[in-house]
Amino acid sequence: MKQQEVRQSAFAMPLTSPAFPPGPYRFVNREYMIITYRTDPAAIEAILPEPLQMAEPVVRYEFIRMPDSTGFGDYSESGQVIPVTFRGERGSYTLAMFLDDQPPLAGGRELWGFPKKAGKPRLEVHQDTLVGSLDFGPVRVATGTMGYKHETLDPSSLQAGLAEPNFLLKIIPHVDGTPRICELVRYHTTNVVIKGAWSSPGSLELHPHALAPVSALPVLEVLSARHFICDLTLDLGTVVFDYLQQ
Repeated sequence: MKQQEVRQSAFAMPLTSPAFPPGPYRFVNREYMIITYRTDPAAIEAILPEPLQMAEPVVRYEFIRMPDSTGFGDYSESGQVIPVTFRGERGSYTLAMFLDDQPPLAGGRELWGFPKKAGKPRLEVHQDTLVGSLDFGPVRVATGTMGYKHETLDPSSLQAGLAEPNFLLKIIPHVDGTPRICELVRYHTTNVVIKGAWSSPGSLELHPHALAPVSALPVLEVLSARHFICDLTLDLGTVVFDYLQQ
């Protein structure tokens, strides 16, 4: 393969059989259970990278089913998202995500900088209860529950939240182990169609784990539990801050 052919075809690794296809990435019937809880503000400040600032001492714990996603297939995901501001702009910072499918794991890390690790998340209905769980290896690290479709939500409030920017810390090492890329990335979800949204009583239990430290942001009070189903497009991102150039 000639150098020019490499440049023209290079998108992702491996060169001749990339782990994920080019976008855009459309998700159909993407199902969320989000437990929002109050936590220790000092715990957030200890892990939130400047120049992001904490909007409030709150965490959104997410369990997500993605049965139909372009190029990525059928998988589940779970993790923590923190409301933040960036130079006065309100948005969300994704702290950690765990999923059970290689293409979105590789693509999420390499394209956007999603902090993804392999895990075993689930979102299921058990009779009258929606149950989300996350196992890391043989260890249960998160369990969320909420009543099934108790109260219908106005989708406009969800639309506003999904329209806000999302921030990620993308880190790619050099071959000598030093950081080659260390950037704050902003991305949006677009073309959102909400097909149903509900609220119910909810609970969340987090367990310590050395390599999946979701309990480092402790649950002090559950504030809300929301369940919704939507279609959306995951847009590519832009770099808004380069740590290596400062």
